Amino acid sequence: MNCINSQWDEEDQRGIHSCPQCRKTFIPRPDLQKSTMLAALMEQLKKTGLQAAPADQFYAGAEDVACDVCTGRKLKAIKSCLVCLASYCEKHLQPHKNSAPFRKHTLVEPSKNLQENICSFHDEVMKMFCRTDQKSICYLCSVEDHKGHDTVSASAERTERQSKLQERRGIIQQRVQDREKDVKLLQQEVKDINHSAEKTLEDSEKIFTELIGLFQKRSSDVKQQIRTQQEAEVSRVKELQQKLEQEIRELKRKDAELEQLSDTEDHKQFLHSYPSLSDLRESTPSAGIDIRPLRRWENVTAAVSELRVKLQDILRDTWTKISLTLAEAEPESRAGFLGYSCPIALDPNTAHSRLILTEGNRKVKLMDQPQSYSSLPDRFTDWPQVLSRESLTGRCYWEVEWRGWVRVAVAYKNINRTGRGDECGFGHNEKSWALNCFQGGYEFGHNNIWTSISGPGSSRVGVDLDHRAGVLSFYSISETRTLLHRVQTTFTQPLHAGVWVCITGSSAEFCKPK
Repeated sequence: MNCINSQWDEEDQRGIHSCPQCRKTFIPRPDLQKSTMLAALMEQLKKTGLQAAPADQFYAGAEDVACDVCTGRKLKAIKSCLVCLASYCEKHLQPHKNSAPFRKHTLVEPSKNLQENICSFHDEVMKMFCRTDQKSICYLCSVEDHKGHDTVSASAERTERQSKLQERRGIIQQRVQDREKDVKLLQQEVKDINHSAEKTLEDSEKIFTELIGLFQKRSSDVKQQIRTQQEAEVSRVKELQQKLEQEIRELKRKDAELEQLSDTEDHKQFLHSYPSLSDLRESTPSAGIDIRPLRRWENVTAAVSELRVKLQDILRDTWTKISLTLAEAEPESRAGFLGYSCPIALDPNTAHSRLILTEGNRKVKLMDQPQSYSSLPDRFTDWPQVLSRESLTGRCYWEVEWRGWVRVAVAYKNINRTGRGDECGFGHNEKSWALNCFQGGYEFGHNNIWTSISGPGSSRVGVDLDHRAGVLSFYSISETRTLLHRVQTTFTQPLHAGVWVCITGSSAEFCKPK
């Protein structure tokens, strides 16, 4: 009303007034009348209250599903209908909630892919499922292209698969429970391992402390006995020495008196003094002096040295037993060994020129003709051998499938590469350990000392290396696992897996862990 009155006030000068809506003119200026329709609408709005305009957060963005009914700026959809194939905001979803026919429709979370439910051939909703072709189809498809196929309603297929899904969930949940039990068992095993190890360390430390105390006690006893005997012998010798020195002084005094008597010119005085001065007491014979040899001290040193040698032997043998005992606490099954599996890849830069590497550098074969390899300092020049790329420390396990005649080995990286001497061949020097595998059996070699080994023939050999414990074990792998040979030593460097291939056509392949 204020807007119209303001406009007509300006038009009073012209005497003509126009309606701002329909542009009809009036002379003279009419009285304004209330619109009963607008008044009734306003009264209704006052009763129900005006709804606030949705905030920006309710409008659909680029990543949101928009309401298909909204005009202008669309609101976010809160549900999609699989029957209507449309998405709705809260306001436009009301018919699906309030109207009985719409309540039968299937509502899902907002989806942009509703058109995927429409058959591209018949423009119909795909409410059927073809089990033969394993795809969703519409009713017309079921009587045309899929006629004679095993077809059911999508809801029936969903029900059946839902049942199978629940069964699978049950299986998965059971597996989860089983694995959780296994985890608890493993956690308990970790506690038991730690407790056992700590108890063993405590007991071993106590025993070694007692041994050290025993050695210190024996050392103190030997020292005390030696000191006591030393003091006694020194006292005996010094007492005899004092007697001899006293005798020497008396003899020197007597000699001086005799010299003075000898120089006397008075014959009477000489004859008178001679009897008393010429009388000598019996001297301590030199033969009576007991010069005892020092061999007794040398014997003590020899006895202590002998004890040291024996103790070193005992300690070495005991340490070997301890190491082997620890090494024997190995997995009982092959599957347990595979837990320590190390993927081995051979280094082409070390391969002899007649060796060819395949299978991702896991397999090596000896060929008739040399390969076109470049000359490198790491390459074996005369021995048909190759080393792994990886260095091995800690606990490692791998298996080798062999054919013909090969040696499965480990070696230090600084093993010689040039020449035909023993310093290059696996098993012929102190830098390598090798198991010779051939149809007649096995041999183990280290530092050119070879030992024949009896064991079940197999084309697969397992190698278990515990670098820290200094234990290297070779196994024959078939349906069972049989220990062929075990070495207890001290590894001073990281090791590399190696293979020596003897006969043309022979091969060795490092198996993938399974």
